[in-house]
This record gives sequence, structure tokens and C-alpha cells, in this order.
Amino acid sequence: MKIPEGALWIGPAHPFDLRDAYVNFRSDFILGTAPAATRLWLSADSRYRLWINGVLVGRGPERSWPSSMAVDERSITNLLRPGRNCIAVQVHSPGHSHFAHVHRGACGLVGWLEVDGTTVLTTGPHWKARRDRSWSDRVERVSIYGTGVEDRDLRLEADWVEADASDWEAARVVQGAEGPVWQRLRPRATALPLEDVLQLGKPWQVRAGRTLALSEDPHSDLRKALSTSVPGPAPALLPAGTSAIWVFDLGESRACLGGVELTAAGGERLLISYAEKLRDGELLLPEPGAYCRMRPTDHFTLRHGRQVVEGFTPRGARYLVFALEGGGVAPAPKFHARLPVTPVAERPLTPLGPELQGVAEMCRRTTLNCLQDGFVDGVWRESSLWLGDAVAQDWALRGISDDPRPLLFAIDMAAEGADAEGMLPSVLPGEVPAYAVTDYNFSWVELLSGCATHPGIAEPEAVWQRHWGTLTRMLERMASFRGADGLLRNPPGRRLFLDWSPMSRAEPNLTLNLRYLHALRLAAGMAGQVGRTADWAEEAGELARALQGHRAPDGWRESPGGEAASQLGLALLILTGVVEGAEAEGLADRIVARSLDLRDGPVEGQPALASPFMHHYLFLALQRLGRRDAIRAIIAARWGRWVREGHVTTPENWSIDFPDGSACHGFSAHPLGWL
Repeated sequence: MKIPEGALWIGPAHPFDLRDAYVNFRSDFILGTAPAATRLWLSADSRYRLWINGVLVGRGPERSWPSSMAVDERSITNLLRPGRNCIAVQVHSPGHSHFAHVHRGACGLVGWLEVDGTTVLTTGPHWKARRDRSWSDRVERVSIYGTGVEDRDLRLEADWVEADASDWEAARVVQGAEGPVWQRLRPRATALPLEDVLQLGKPWQVRAGRTLALSEDPHSDLRKALSTSVPGPAPALLPAGTSAIWVFDLGESRACLGGVELTAAGGERLLISYAEKLRDGELLLPEPGAYCRMRPTDHFTLRHGRQVVEGFTPRGARYLVFALEGGGVAPAPKFHARLPVTPVAERPLTPLGPELQGVAEMCRRTTLNCLQDGFVDGVWRESSLWLGDAVAQDWALRGISDDPRPLLFAIDMAAEGADAEGMLPSVLPGEVPAYAVTDYNFSWVELLSGCATHPGIAEPEAVWQRHWGTLTRMLERMASFRGADGLLRNPPGRRLFLDWSPMSRAEPNLTLNLRYLHALRLAAGMAGQVGRTADWAEEAGELARALQGHRAPDGWRESPGGEAASQLGLALLILTGVVEGAEAEGLADRIVARSLDLRDGPVEGQPALASPFMHHYLFLALQRLGRRDAIRAIIAARWGRWVREGHVTTPENWSIDFPDGSACHGFSAHPLGWL
């Protein structure tokens, strides 16, 4: 990617237009003839929507660290024409970091257009910029993970995409294409998303009631409206003082954006919300007081007449909810959903028996739905790229595709975000100290090692060499956390994740040290293959010997003298070769028996059940012993139960009855790779 001279990062005229700022950028240019070939490069901090001559083209960019901002490349040849052409870009800057973006106190846009081999346009002070005041900056966050709720007054909306912008202020130059805020530009690493528009037909449910409660919390208003309204037919006329709620079922949890075309008197309120599951047959709207602080309800104040209403940011859900306040007119609404899809070259599923075929289809849907700009853990609650989750998600994607880009993206993003001490971030990108997970550093080593068996990576050694410094620094830092007994303790300020299960986290922890041991042995293997000198094999041997202190007369313990080893701990004992022969087979028998016992809670005398996520490591251990039949039996029993219960995507845990529990979680779909 060659950056042309003159391409500058531009922002709004006022440098402090930052907090939930929606900034419109415009540039008009003249072409003498219709172009034969064009390329448009574009990036923004943090998200943009692009129109060419009034046509919505797409959105971007890919999630990025400020140290290397991704640039999207598109052909727009069929959208340009002789004469005047108009490029319109709307950029949203939330003004804070979140779980997919790191904020640096600036809002910006950079790009350039090449027509028939010549650069004809670059971003600079000749562009026009105007803050879009129809979007409010006085909003709550959707959740602890994401950006803000959207609150828009369409009475303040201007026709700006193609209209005359000559009286707008000149865009402010923030820096050069590469500079102190955004240090470098790079080509997008993952596939550009496609976006279908689905016209929504018959609602799953329609409800009618009194007018929507008026408060500063639209999500709370919607919860009240659902509880006080009653099911009934769709009203043709909505008088003032009444409201209607339409709920649509997309059939599966996925990335989506709700929209509606309707008629209004002006001043009515429309709420668009997103939900993922039912409870006792009723729609379960998130409770903002729960752990994730979810409130995915956007608010729009309508203008007079016919209009199309959409939000800016795609969210994730199975159920789309539209609540409309009456204004004495017949709204005649037509509902639709935008459905972003990340294209991937797929292989067909291997034919299986009926039960396992259903599991494979469920896991396939989940894997593809949790593939956006890289892997994301779940579409509804977070849409975050977690370093640890990528291990299971990569394994699943391999079951249907040779595309290595999501794997390499996770590896590169983690390395780029390493801190000064060499420790890797848990969220990519993210400045989230509360979620700095020690064991995810070991997941990164597993991802690196996995390049050797990925069908789409021809030279894994090149990947290892590129990241050798990061690998070395991280493992050196880990060694500094080992005590006099040779065992690793979780460093202060870091989370000890291990698993979504009630297993013991007492230290020195067996499972944590076995994850460390597994990473050391994988690293030593990579060093041997590329001719590097390292002490990791020796360190692994010392660690394995130190772990013998976790062995008690009646079995292994998660900590010396503590609780019995969890199912995950037993699997890692096998996977790392700490136990072998008859002892390993005996532990495998216990692992298999616990998984085939479909009780999800604690069972007396049996190890703590691993989550769906960590069953990937159970399967790795069973594979080490050649017990493929046991792997399939567990998949048929536990994932097959989900199919029998009617799940169309894989939940994040065996039970998701808690309010924030996600019904579509990418790490639970790893059986796709095993099948």
C-alpha cells in the first residue's frame, strides 16, 4: 500500500468534538469521463459509514491499535460518473476506549482515491466537515464492553450526503498520514464485510399499550412498556397516548442493525432494541443492573412525514424490538434488518450421522456469526476479540475453511499490544487492565504453534520469526513470577481466568501451571524448528517436577492440600505428559465419565465440570491417547443435547439462565473442528 503525498488525517473544525461525536465529511470532485478502474482507500477513528453519489457503500474500518490503523480498499468504479461526484463519510468517535477500540483523544478520517492509475483525491483541508447535531452526546454506554447508546432527533437531521456543502467549515488537519496520534497505516488484514438488507415479514409478536414512559433511560422505558402492554394485532392507527411494540425473530443470533420506514406526525419516539433469548416463553430484555450493564436500546425522535430510521452501529441479537409512540397518524411501518456478513471461502461439511450433523450445523452457524473483523466471542453482549477465545475459534474455522486471516490477525494484534514488560493484552485492541488475563498469554503461544498445522499457512516459521522477540520477552516475564518452589503465581493486577467453572483458583494453582507448562513445551518445539536457542525445554522439565507437590495419596489437587483437581486440570496433566500410561488412561476415564454425566452442577466424587470452551483441551488430551470415539461421544451427548433442545447456535456455557448469558458464543463451537 503506497500512501500518496498529501493524504492527511482530518477532523472536525473544533478539536474537542469528541464525546459521542458523529462528524460528517464531504468532498466533491469532477471527472471528465467515466473511469475504467478506481480504488478508494479509507480509514477512520473509530468507525465510518461511506456513501458515493448518494449510495451507501459500506462501513469500516477493521479494529486497530492506534499504532497501525487499518485502511480499507474498495473498487467504486460502477458508482462514479462523468461530471460532479460526491464522497460522503460519517465518522463516529465515542470519545472513550472500549473493547474494540483504543481512543487517543482525537476524531479523524484519512483516505485517497485513485482513478485509472492517478491519485485524484486525498483527505485534506479542502474537505468539508460538520458535526451532526441530530445525534446526542448525552448517552449511556450500551454495556461495559462497548460504545454509547444511540439517541437521535431526526427533526435536526439535514440532507447532507449529496446536498451543497460549500458553506460548511473546512476540515481541520490533525496530522499527516502517519504521525503522533495514528503512527502508521496498514492494509486491512481481514475480509471486507458484505451487508444484506432483509425485509422483515410477519412479526413474532405485536403488543399494544399506553404511551411509552418518558425518561432519560430508553431501555428502562422499553422494559416497562413490555410489562404493561398486551399481545394483539398490529394497529393501523396509533393515536396519541398509545404505543405499539413489534418483535421480530431472525431465527438465530447474529450481527444486525434494525431499521424501519414509517410515517410520523413529528415528535413521536421510536425505540429499537436487541435481545437474544426468551424466558418462560417471554422476551428477555437485558437487566442493566446485571454484570455486563447491558442496555442495547437506541432512541429516535421522529420528524414529520415519511422517513427511514436506522442506527449507526450494528449490534447483535436474535430478536429485533421496535417500540413506537403514537402520534395520531397511520405509521404504516415497513421493517428491515441490515445483516453484515464476513465472506469466507467455505468447504462443505463432512457428511455425518443425523445427530452429529445437527451439531456440526449449529457450530458452523456460530463460527460464521462470530466472524467479523477477526474472531469475536459473541455477537450480542460483547463483539470483542478475546485472545484466549481465538484458540477454540480458530480450531472451529479450520473445519470449514483454509482462510488463515483471522488466526494471523489475532496473533499480530496481540503482539502489537504487548506492554512494556512483555505481557500481552487480553482484548484486541483494548486498554482493559481489569481484564488482563494471565493465562491468555499461554493461549497466544498455542496460536503461534498452531500455524504449523494450519492448511492456509505455507510458512509458519516466518510467523514465528516475526514474533520471536515478543515470545521471548513474554516468557521471560512469566519466569519472574515463579516462586522459590518453581511454581508460577498469578501476578498482581492480573485476572486468573482458567475456566467458566466453579473450579478452585487457590495458588499455586495446578491448572495455571499446566497451561504454562504446555506453552513452554510448545515454545521449545518452535525454537527447535527454527534453530533458535532457548531454555524453555529445561524450564518445562523443572516446572513438571515442581508440580509433583500437587499429587496427593488420593489424587491430584488444584493446590497442595486443596480441592481435588478439576476436569480441566486432569486433561492438562495428560496433554502435557505429566502423567502417562495407565495413570493417564485412568484420568481419561474420569474425564469422559464426567462429561457424559449430563448433570451440569457439582457432582459428589467427580471433578469440577469444564465449560464448553475448555472442553477443547479435554479433547486435545483424549486425542493424545487416541480416544477419538470418546470425543465424538461427548460431543453427541453434550452438544447434541443443545440440538435436541432447539438451540441453533452454541451458548457460552452449559446454562445461560443468568441475564447476561450469551446464546451465540464462538468458543463453544470448537466441535466443528473435531467433527
